[in-house]
Amino acid sequence: MKKLVILQLTICLSLLLAAQDLRSLWKFQTRGMIFGSPATDGNLAYVGSTDSTLYAIEIATGKECWQFSTGGAIRSDALVSGQSVYIYSGNGQLYKLVLQTGKLIWSFKSAREKQVDQWDYYHSSPVLAGDRLIFGNGNGNIYALDTLTGRKLWSFPTSGAVHASPAVSGDTVFAGSYDGHLYALNVKTGKLIWKFKTVGDRYFPAGAIQKAVTLYKDAVVFGSRDFNIYAVDKQKGTGFWNWKEKGSWIVASPHLLQDNLYFGTSDSHRFYCIDAGSGEIKWNISVPMRVYGTAASADSIIYFGCFDGKLYGVDEREGKILRTFQTDGSKRNYATVFDDNGHFRKGFVLYGPDMEITEKAILDLGSVTGTPLIYKRQIIFGSTDGFLYALSLDGPN
Repeated sequence: MKKLVILQLTICLSLLLAAQDLRSLWKFQTRGMIFGSPATDGNLAYVGSTDSTLYAIEIATGKECWQFSTGGAIRSDALVSGQSVYIYSGNGQLYKLVLQTGKLIWSFKSAREKQVDQWDYYHSSPVLAGDRLIFGNGNGNIYALDTLTGRKLWSFPTSGAVHASPAVSGDTVFAGSYDGHLYALNVKTGKLIWKFKTVGDRYFPAGAIQKAVTLYKDAVVFGSRDFNIYAVDKQKGTGFWNWKEKGSWIVASPHLLQDNLYFGTSDSHRFYCIDAGSGEIKWNISVPMRVYGTAASADSIIYFGCFDGKLYGVDEREGKILRTFQTDGSKRNYATVFDDNGHFRKGFVLYGPDMEITEKAILDLGSVTGTPLIYKRQIIFGSTDGFLYALSLDGPN
């Protein structure tokens, strides 16, 4: 097994050496870490940081247009709709702001957020369902607000933190919880339609659902901390298929392209392409570290971030690594985690007695944990080194 792992890492390293670097256009520095994903209105990119601030950045130049301070770390994605932008903060408040100025329109206060464990990096991001705004909270509730006034229309209690972002299809909202259930609720009333329980695992019996589902035809697809990825019937909440990656959480919401799903894993450090209808594996590749963020695609290339502080672009058909970009944090601190061959350096233990110190070293790599935003010929993403990066899709350096 050890020889196989070394061989896989060697193959991965050789592919990286052949890949072309993406060209940097600009970068913008915040005062904290960026875990979420940027949103755009076509002119500005909106992104939150753990420095408790939402930033509005000009896409063309990378210069700040405005900023809005909240009372807690931001670990969710901004939502742009019409002339407004919404952001949820770790202080438990959801804010509606004027898109072009950042002026506050209203705010809704729920319970202050909590962190389940040191790998609980994200908070729920708000989604729109008609005139309703829906999001989850660490107190276990799923909320629906009136978009015009911010008034609470309904709430639904679960038995675990709801840090997965909701997804809406028709009159149904789907949201996963750390209690291991996927809930299907009526958008208008918040009434339960059905719930689906993950299998669980010996060491992770709850089978927590950490991120959002992906909608595919008549199915909802999602990963779990019980090492499974599931496809569940939208209407009935019964299983279509599931597949287990032994020894590794599947946190990332799968990226859907045509009839394929693309996603990374946690501790097995792999990136997969599977058939969305059957769950059959089409290809998989080894990567140096975890992949928690959802991928994005352009020009038949799948782009995804990794905890080693790099953005990868792989061929959608075979998974060959075609393009890479390394964050400043990764350039600065790569040798604290990896040796010259791309393996963990001697003495570095991923889950040893000093896991908090280890996790800090990983995040110091400038991990890319969110979904890249692809707009026109740019790819924009945040990093735990505090930078928002913009790269060109039109050729290497």
